[in-house]
Amino acid sequence: MRLLLSEWLRTKRTAVRWLTFFMPAIVSLCVVGYLAIRSGSTQSFAFEGFFTVWSGIILPVSVGVLAGFIVHEEELAGNFTGFLGSGIPRIKLYFGKYLLLTFCMTMCTLVSALVLGVGMNVFVPVGADMKIFMSAALLTAVGTLPILALHLWVGFAWGMGASIGISFGGLLMAVIFGTTSLGENIWQFVPWTWPIKLGLLPGTTFVEATANMTTANIMASATHTGIIGLFAAAIGLVAILLGGTIWFNKWEGRKDFE
Repeated sequence: MRLLLSEWLRTKRTAVRWLTFFMPAIVSLCVVGYLAIRSGSTQSFAFEGFFTVWSGIILPVSVGVLAGFIVHEEELAGNFTGFLGSGIPRIKLYFGKYLLLTFCMTMCTLVSALVLGVGMNVFVPVGADMKIFMSAALLTAVGTLPILALHLWVGFAWGMGASIGISFGGLLMAVIFGTTSLGENIWQFVPWTWPIKLGLLPGTTFVEATANMTTANIMASATHTGIIGLFAAAIGLVAILLGGTIWFNKWEGRKDFE
């Protein structure tokens, strides 16, 4: 908590706090406005549309920008000289930045889902089941954890431009492999698909059973996807954080020509 509080205090008068609290609220309010004027809106339509766009488009880019920006702030302050020479153990420096990223993106996702759910209950006739929407937000945040670790590593190694550039590649992979049949057999190996796959699981509640797909089959499929997604995210998080920490412990800052 001390690490996180220390890092959070350093975001004062920066765009980090705006991105964390106000940007998701504005996006969700725009969605609520669209649903309110659109005839025939359903919870299923709102849920799937919002979390697909949030996890597949907004989240990958936001992670790249936020991770790059946080690292760039340290780079501007003497090219990491003060940061690395602060006397604080390297592992604490690295995990402090990661905790800040985790807090910001988790709050960002939760705020967006909360504003969307409350807004739908107030302005949209069909309303919203808050348990489903908030569960989806939590699962989306869990799926994002390995991506945060990856972008933090990239940000330190190659800078803000590389972090943002990779985020656009992640956006394409999330959309192609996370929302289409092309990724049916490989999505578990693509980190940017994990937030989508996990986040959409609570929406299984809205899926109606058919002659070919019973309720039991639907739930079994969702459970199978959830287990694979959580396992992949856990393995990815441990591997990337461990690799990033070992690398950062030996890192002496980025040279000008890098």
